[in-house]
Amino acid sequence: MFSPHAAFSSFSVDDLAAARTFYGETLGLEVRGNEMGFLEIVPGSGGRVLIYPKPDHAPAVFTILNFPVDDIDSAVDDLRARGVETKIYGDEEFASDDRGIVRDERGPAIAWFRDPAGNVLSVMQV
Repeated sequence: MFSPHAAFSSFSVDDLAAARTFYGETLGLEVRGNEMGFLEIVPGSGGRVLIYPKPDHAPAVFTILNFPVDDIDSAVDDLRARGVETKIYGDEEFASDDRGIVRDERGPAIAWFRDPAGNVLSVMQV
C-alpha cells in the first residue's frame, strides 16, 4: 500500500568512498551504509537521503540538498575552512560576492557548492 510517510530522497555519485568522506568527514553528517551497499545520510532533523553509485553518473544540474543556516557568512566561512569551494557560479549566472554568497531581494541569501561527484548543494540563510 502506498504510504506518503515513508518517502526519502536519493541521488547518484560516481565514487561511494569519496561521498562517504565528503558527507561524513568534511560536512560532518551522519553517514552509514545500508543492506544494499549504498550510503544513507541521516540529517539531524530526521529522515534519510540515499546515495547510490552509478557508473555513468552525470552530476545533477540542480540543487540536490539545501542546508538551512542561521548565518550564511559564518556557514560559508566554515565550509571554506573545510576546503569546500563555495563560488561555483560566475556572476553572469548569479551575482555573488567573492565567497559565492548570493544576496537577492527575491529570496534568502544562498551559496552553492559541489560534492566530489559534481552534484550541487547549498547553504541557505533562514
